[in-house]
Amino acid sequence: MDSCYFTVTKPSSSSLTSLNFQGVSFLGGRSYGKSLGAPSHLSWPLSRPNKKHQNFIYKRTSQNLGPKTFKGVILAESGKQGWDFGRFIKTLYFFNGPPSPAKFFESLIEKLTGPSPSKPVNSMDCSGITLVTGATGGVGRRVVDVLRNKKLPVRVLVRNEEKARRMLGQDVDLVIGDVTKADTLLPEYFKGVRSVINAVSVIVGPKEGDTPDRAKYSQGIKFFEPEIKGDSPEMVEYIGMKNLINAVKENVGLRTGKLLFGYEGDSFKELPWGALDDVVMGGVSQSTFQIDLTGGENGGPTGLFKGVVTTANNGGFASIRTKNFSEPEDLSAYDGLELRLKGDGRRYKLIVRTSRDWDTVGYTAIFDTVEGWQSVRLPFSSLRPIFRARTVLDAPPFDPSQITSLQLMFSKFESDGKLNPTFKEGPFELPVSCIRAYLRDPITPRFVHVSSAGVTRPERPGIDLSKQPPAVRLNKELGFILTFKLKGEDEIRESGIPYTIVRPCALTEEPAGADLIFDQGDNITGKISREEVARICVAALKSPYACDKTFEVKSVIPFSEPYTVDPENPPPEKDYNEYFKTLKDGITGKESLEETPIPV
Repeated sequence: MDSCYFTVTKPSSSSLTSLNFQGVSFLGGRSYGKSLGAPSHLSWPLSRPNKKHQNFIYKRTSQNLGPKTFKGVILAESGKQGWDFGRFIKTLYFFNGPPSPAKFFESLIEKLTGPSPSKPVNSMDCSGITLVTGATGGVGRRVVDVLRNKKLPVRVLVRNEEKARRMLGQDVDLVIGDVTKADTLLPEYFKGVRSVINAVSVIVGPKEGDTPDRAKYSQGIKFFEPEIKGDSPEMVEYIGMKNLINAVKENVGLRTGKLLFGYEGDSFKELPWGALDDVVMGGVSQSTFQIDLTGGENGGPTGLFKGVVTTANNGGFASIRTKNFSEPEDLSAYDGLELRLKGDGRRYKLIVRTSRDWDTVGYTAIFDTVEGWQSVRLPFSSLRPIFRARTVLDAPPFDPSQITSLQLMFSKFESDGKLNPTFKEGPFELPVSCIRAYLRDPITPRFVHVSSAGVTRPERPGIDLSKQPPAVRLNKELGFILTFKLKGEDEIRESGIPYTIVRPCALTEEPAGADLIFDQGDNITGKISREEVARICVAALKSPYACDKTFEVKSVIPFSEPYTVDPENPPPEKDYNEYFKTLKDGITGKESLEETPIPV
């Protein structure tokens, strides 16, 4: 009688110990965290212990071992082995209890028979909503019009519902809030929002008053004596910006992605992993998940999915799965999951679930590995709905806003009757240092902000203020309007959100269509149509060339010349990408603020 058994290599007294809690182990001279999972933050010692840990060793031998010879022994005879019912029960209760009896016995009886018909599976719609803030202002309401004309979903954040519906229509998707009051920016307002165009601005008006339709203001600040109306520049341009960024950050996504599991610097993001092997269907494969303090890249820490897989008892898979998250993970801002791992040339599965049920559809991606450390990106669009190794053709589309658990698997089986060509029985190891959600390349802006030319000039050394626009000359009198606009810009640049900052010169009510000048460094003066600025903002959302850029823009038409358009012969629509391509990274105009004037 052949026997298949596991041997645990005993470490020396100076080696690390392995603490195994239902499939989760920690390798180290001391234990971290609680009974399951790792701590949320680990501070690694400067002197790391040597990398020594316990390994499963898969052996075949003609030696006849009884079931009581050794705790890990599994008998094999004629392709059958003793089934560890205790481990089966522990597995079920680790994952919040067993399924219903009906489903449970059905899953044990049902065999993996013929393949399902191969048909296309519905893919997910990831277009998302664009939120427009300041939507009743001169630029904001035009942004709304441009988005609607392009048949793009739009939602507006406004303070005055009556005014907004009168201006934008009764059917506008509208939420009521004030960026200066963080408690009015409710999380449900931003559900489904994937990008933001922020046209909020402090209100500047004539001291002597204005007409109901703000006719004097529309002429431009150079034509009246200005003053701040309503909230201060600090509240609107700076505090308001901080509030808005905090409110939308989770919805629009970060350039670096969102860490779900693993290491960033000295901190660790844990997940409650547990072993889920073929013991649930009578098999005897075993796996575990460990934290290896020195097994990662450059000798750093990593997670380690390892075990021994065997086809005895009609088994053939080993996996680790997280417990259901306390709250669903919303990754709708992102395009997929990225695993940083050390491959072994084998094929694995990642299974993502969007239901809290035990026995339910898993949205599955199969991925191949090569030897060595690598990043594996799995787009959400590549996930297929699989249930008991069969494609579910009528499954609902994958919803990345409702992720409840993750699972990694090494299996003999793929789906629909296919087998894993890289499968072989025996031990395996897959170090996984992190799992994160990612934005696909090329990354495009998720936050477009309408700022102002001149924001760096009030404090610029050696500048002749008499030759500057009124807002620059009157910065102090206007509550340091440009100073706080610049501070608001900095909040965007430091937020991690992919952005575009548009700095228009003096805004006019003229039509769009004039030739444009894009510049960087905050040096130009001139005028530009509000309609043109709105079009630029919407175009920026789709352009990787506009991502993480700050620029000024004006038309080539001088102030002294009005610009008109013949309705019968309008100018051709611009390809704004040609302008965006000229922009460079890292130029904001703040460089001149850091320069020390040369004494004369």
